[in-house]
Amino acid sequence: MNKPTNVPFRMPFSDHLGIKIIQTEPDQVIGALTVEPQLCTTGKRMHGGALMAFADTLGAIAAYLNLPDGAQATTTIESKTNFVGAAKLGEQVRGETTALHVGRRTSVWQTKITTSENKTVAIITQTQLVL
Repeated sequence: MNKPTNVPFRMPFSDHLGIKIIQTEPDQVIGALTVEPQLCTTGKRMHGGALMAFADTLGAIAAYLNLPDGAQATTTIESKTNFVGAAKLGEQVRGETTALHVGRRTSVWQTKITTSENKTVAIITQTQLVL
């Protein structure tokens, strides 16, 4: 059974990063994040770890929305990132997460992170375990 899409997702770490959730549907979660100085490398480009944390947050929300009856939570058990481009300081990036597989014990999600000019920054694939 799908969880309600109006659940207020409050994760302290993602709040700290400044992640804004734009859309939560069982088949798609969309978020945005402004590239602030604390999220950058020395080259004023978004740090890979910040990109991965952004995608992990969106994938976790998507997995939660698809938990089967009786399940309480989800956790990431695998994540792979392809860095394709860069997001500059001050830019807003958008993450769009879609399902590759939703099963009873695991789900697999792909997040594409793009700039406001629709240039791909990263593609992240993660596996979530149902708890």
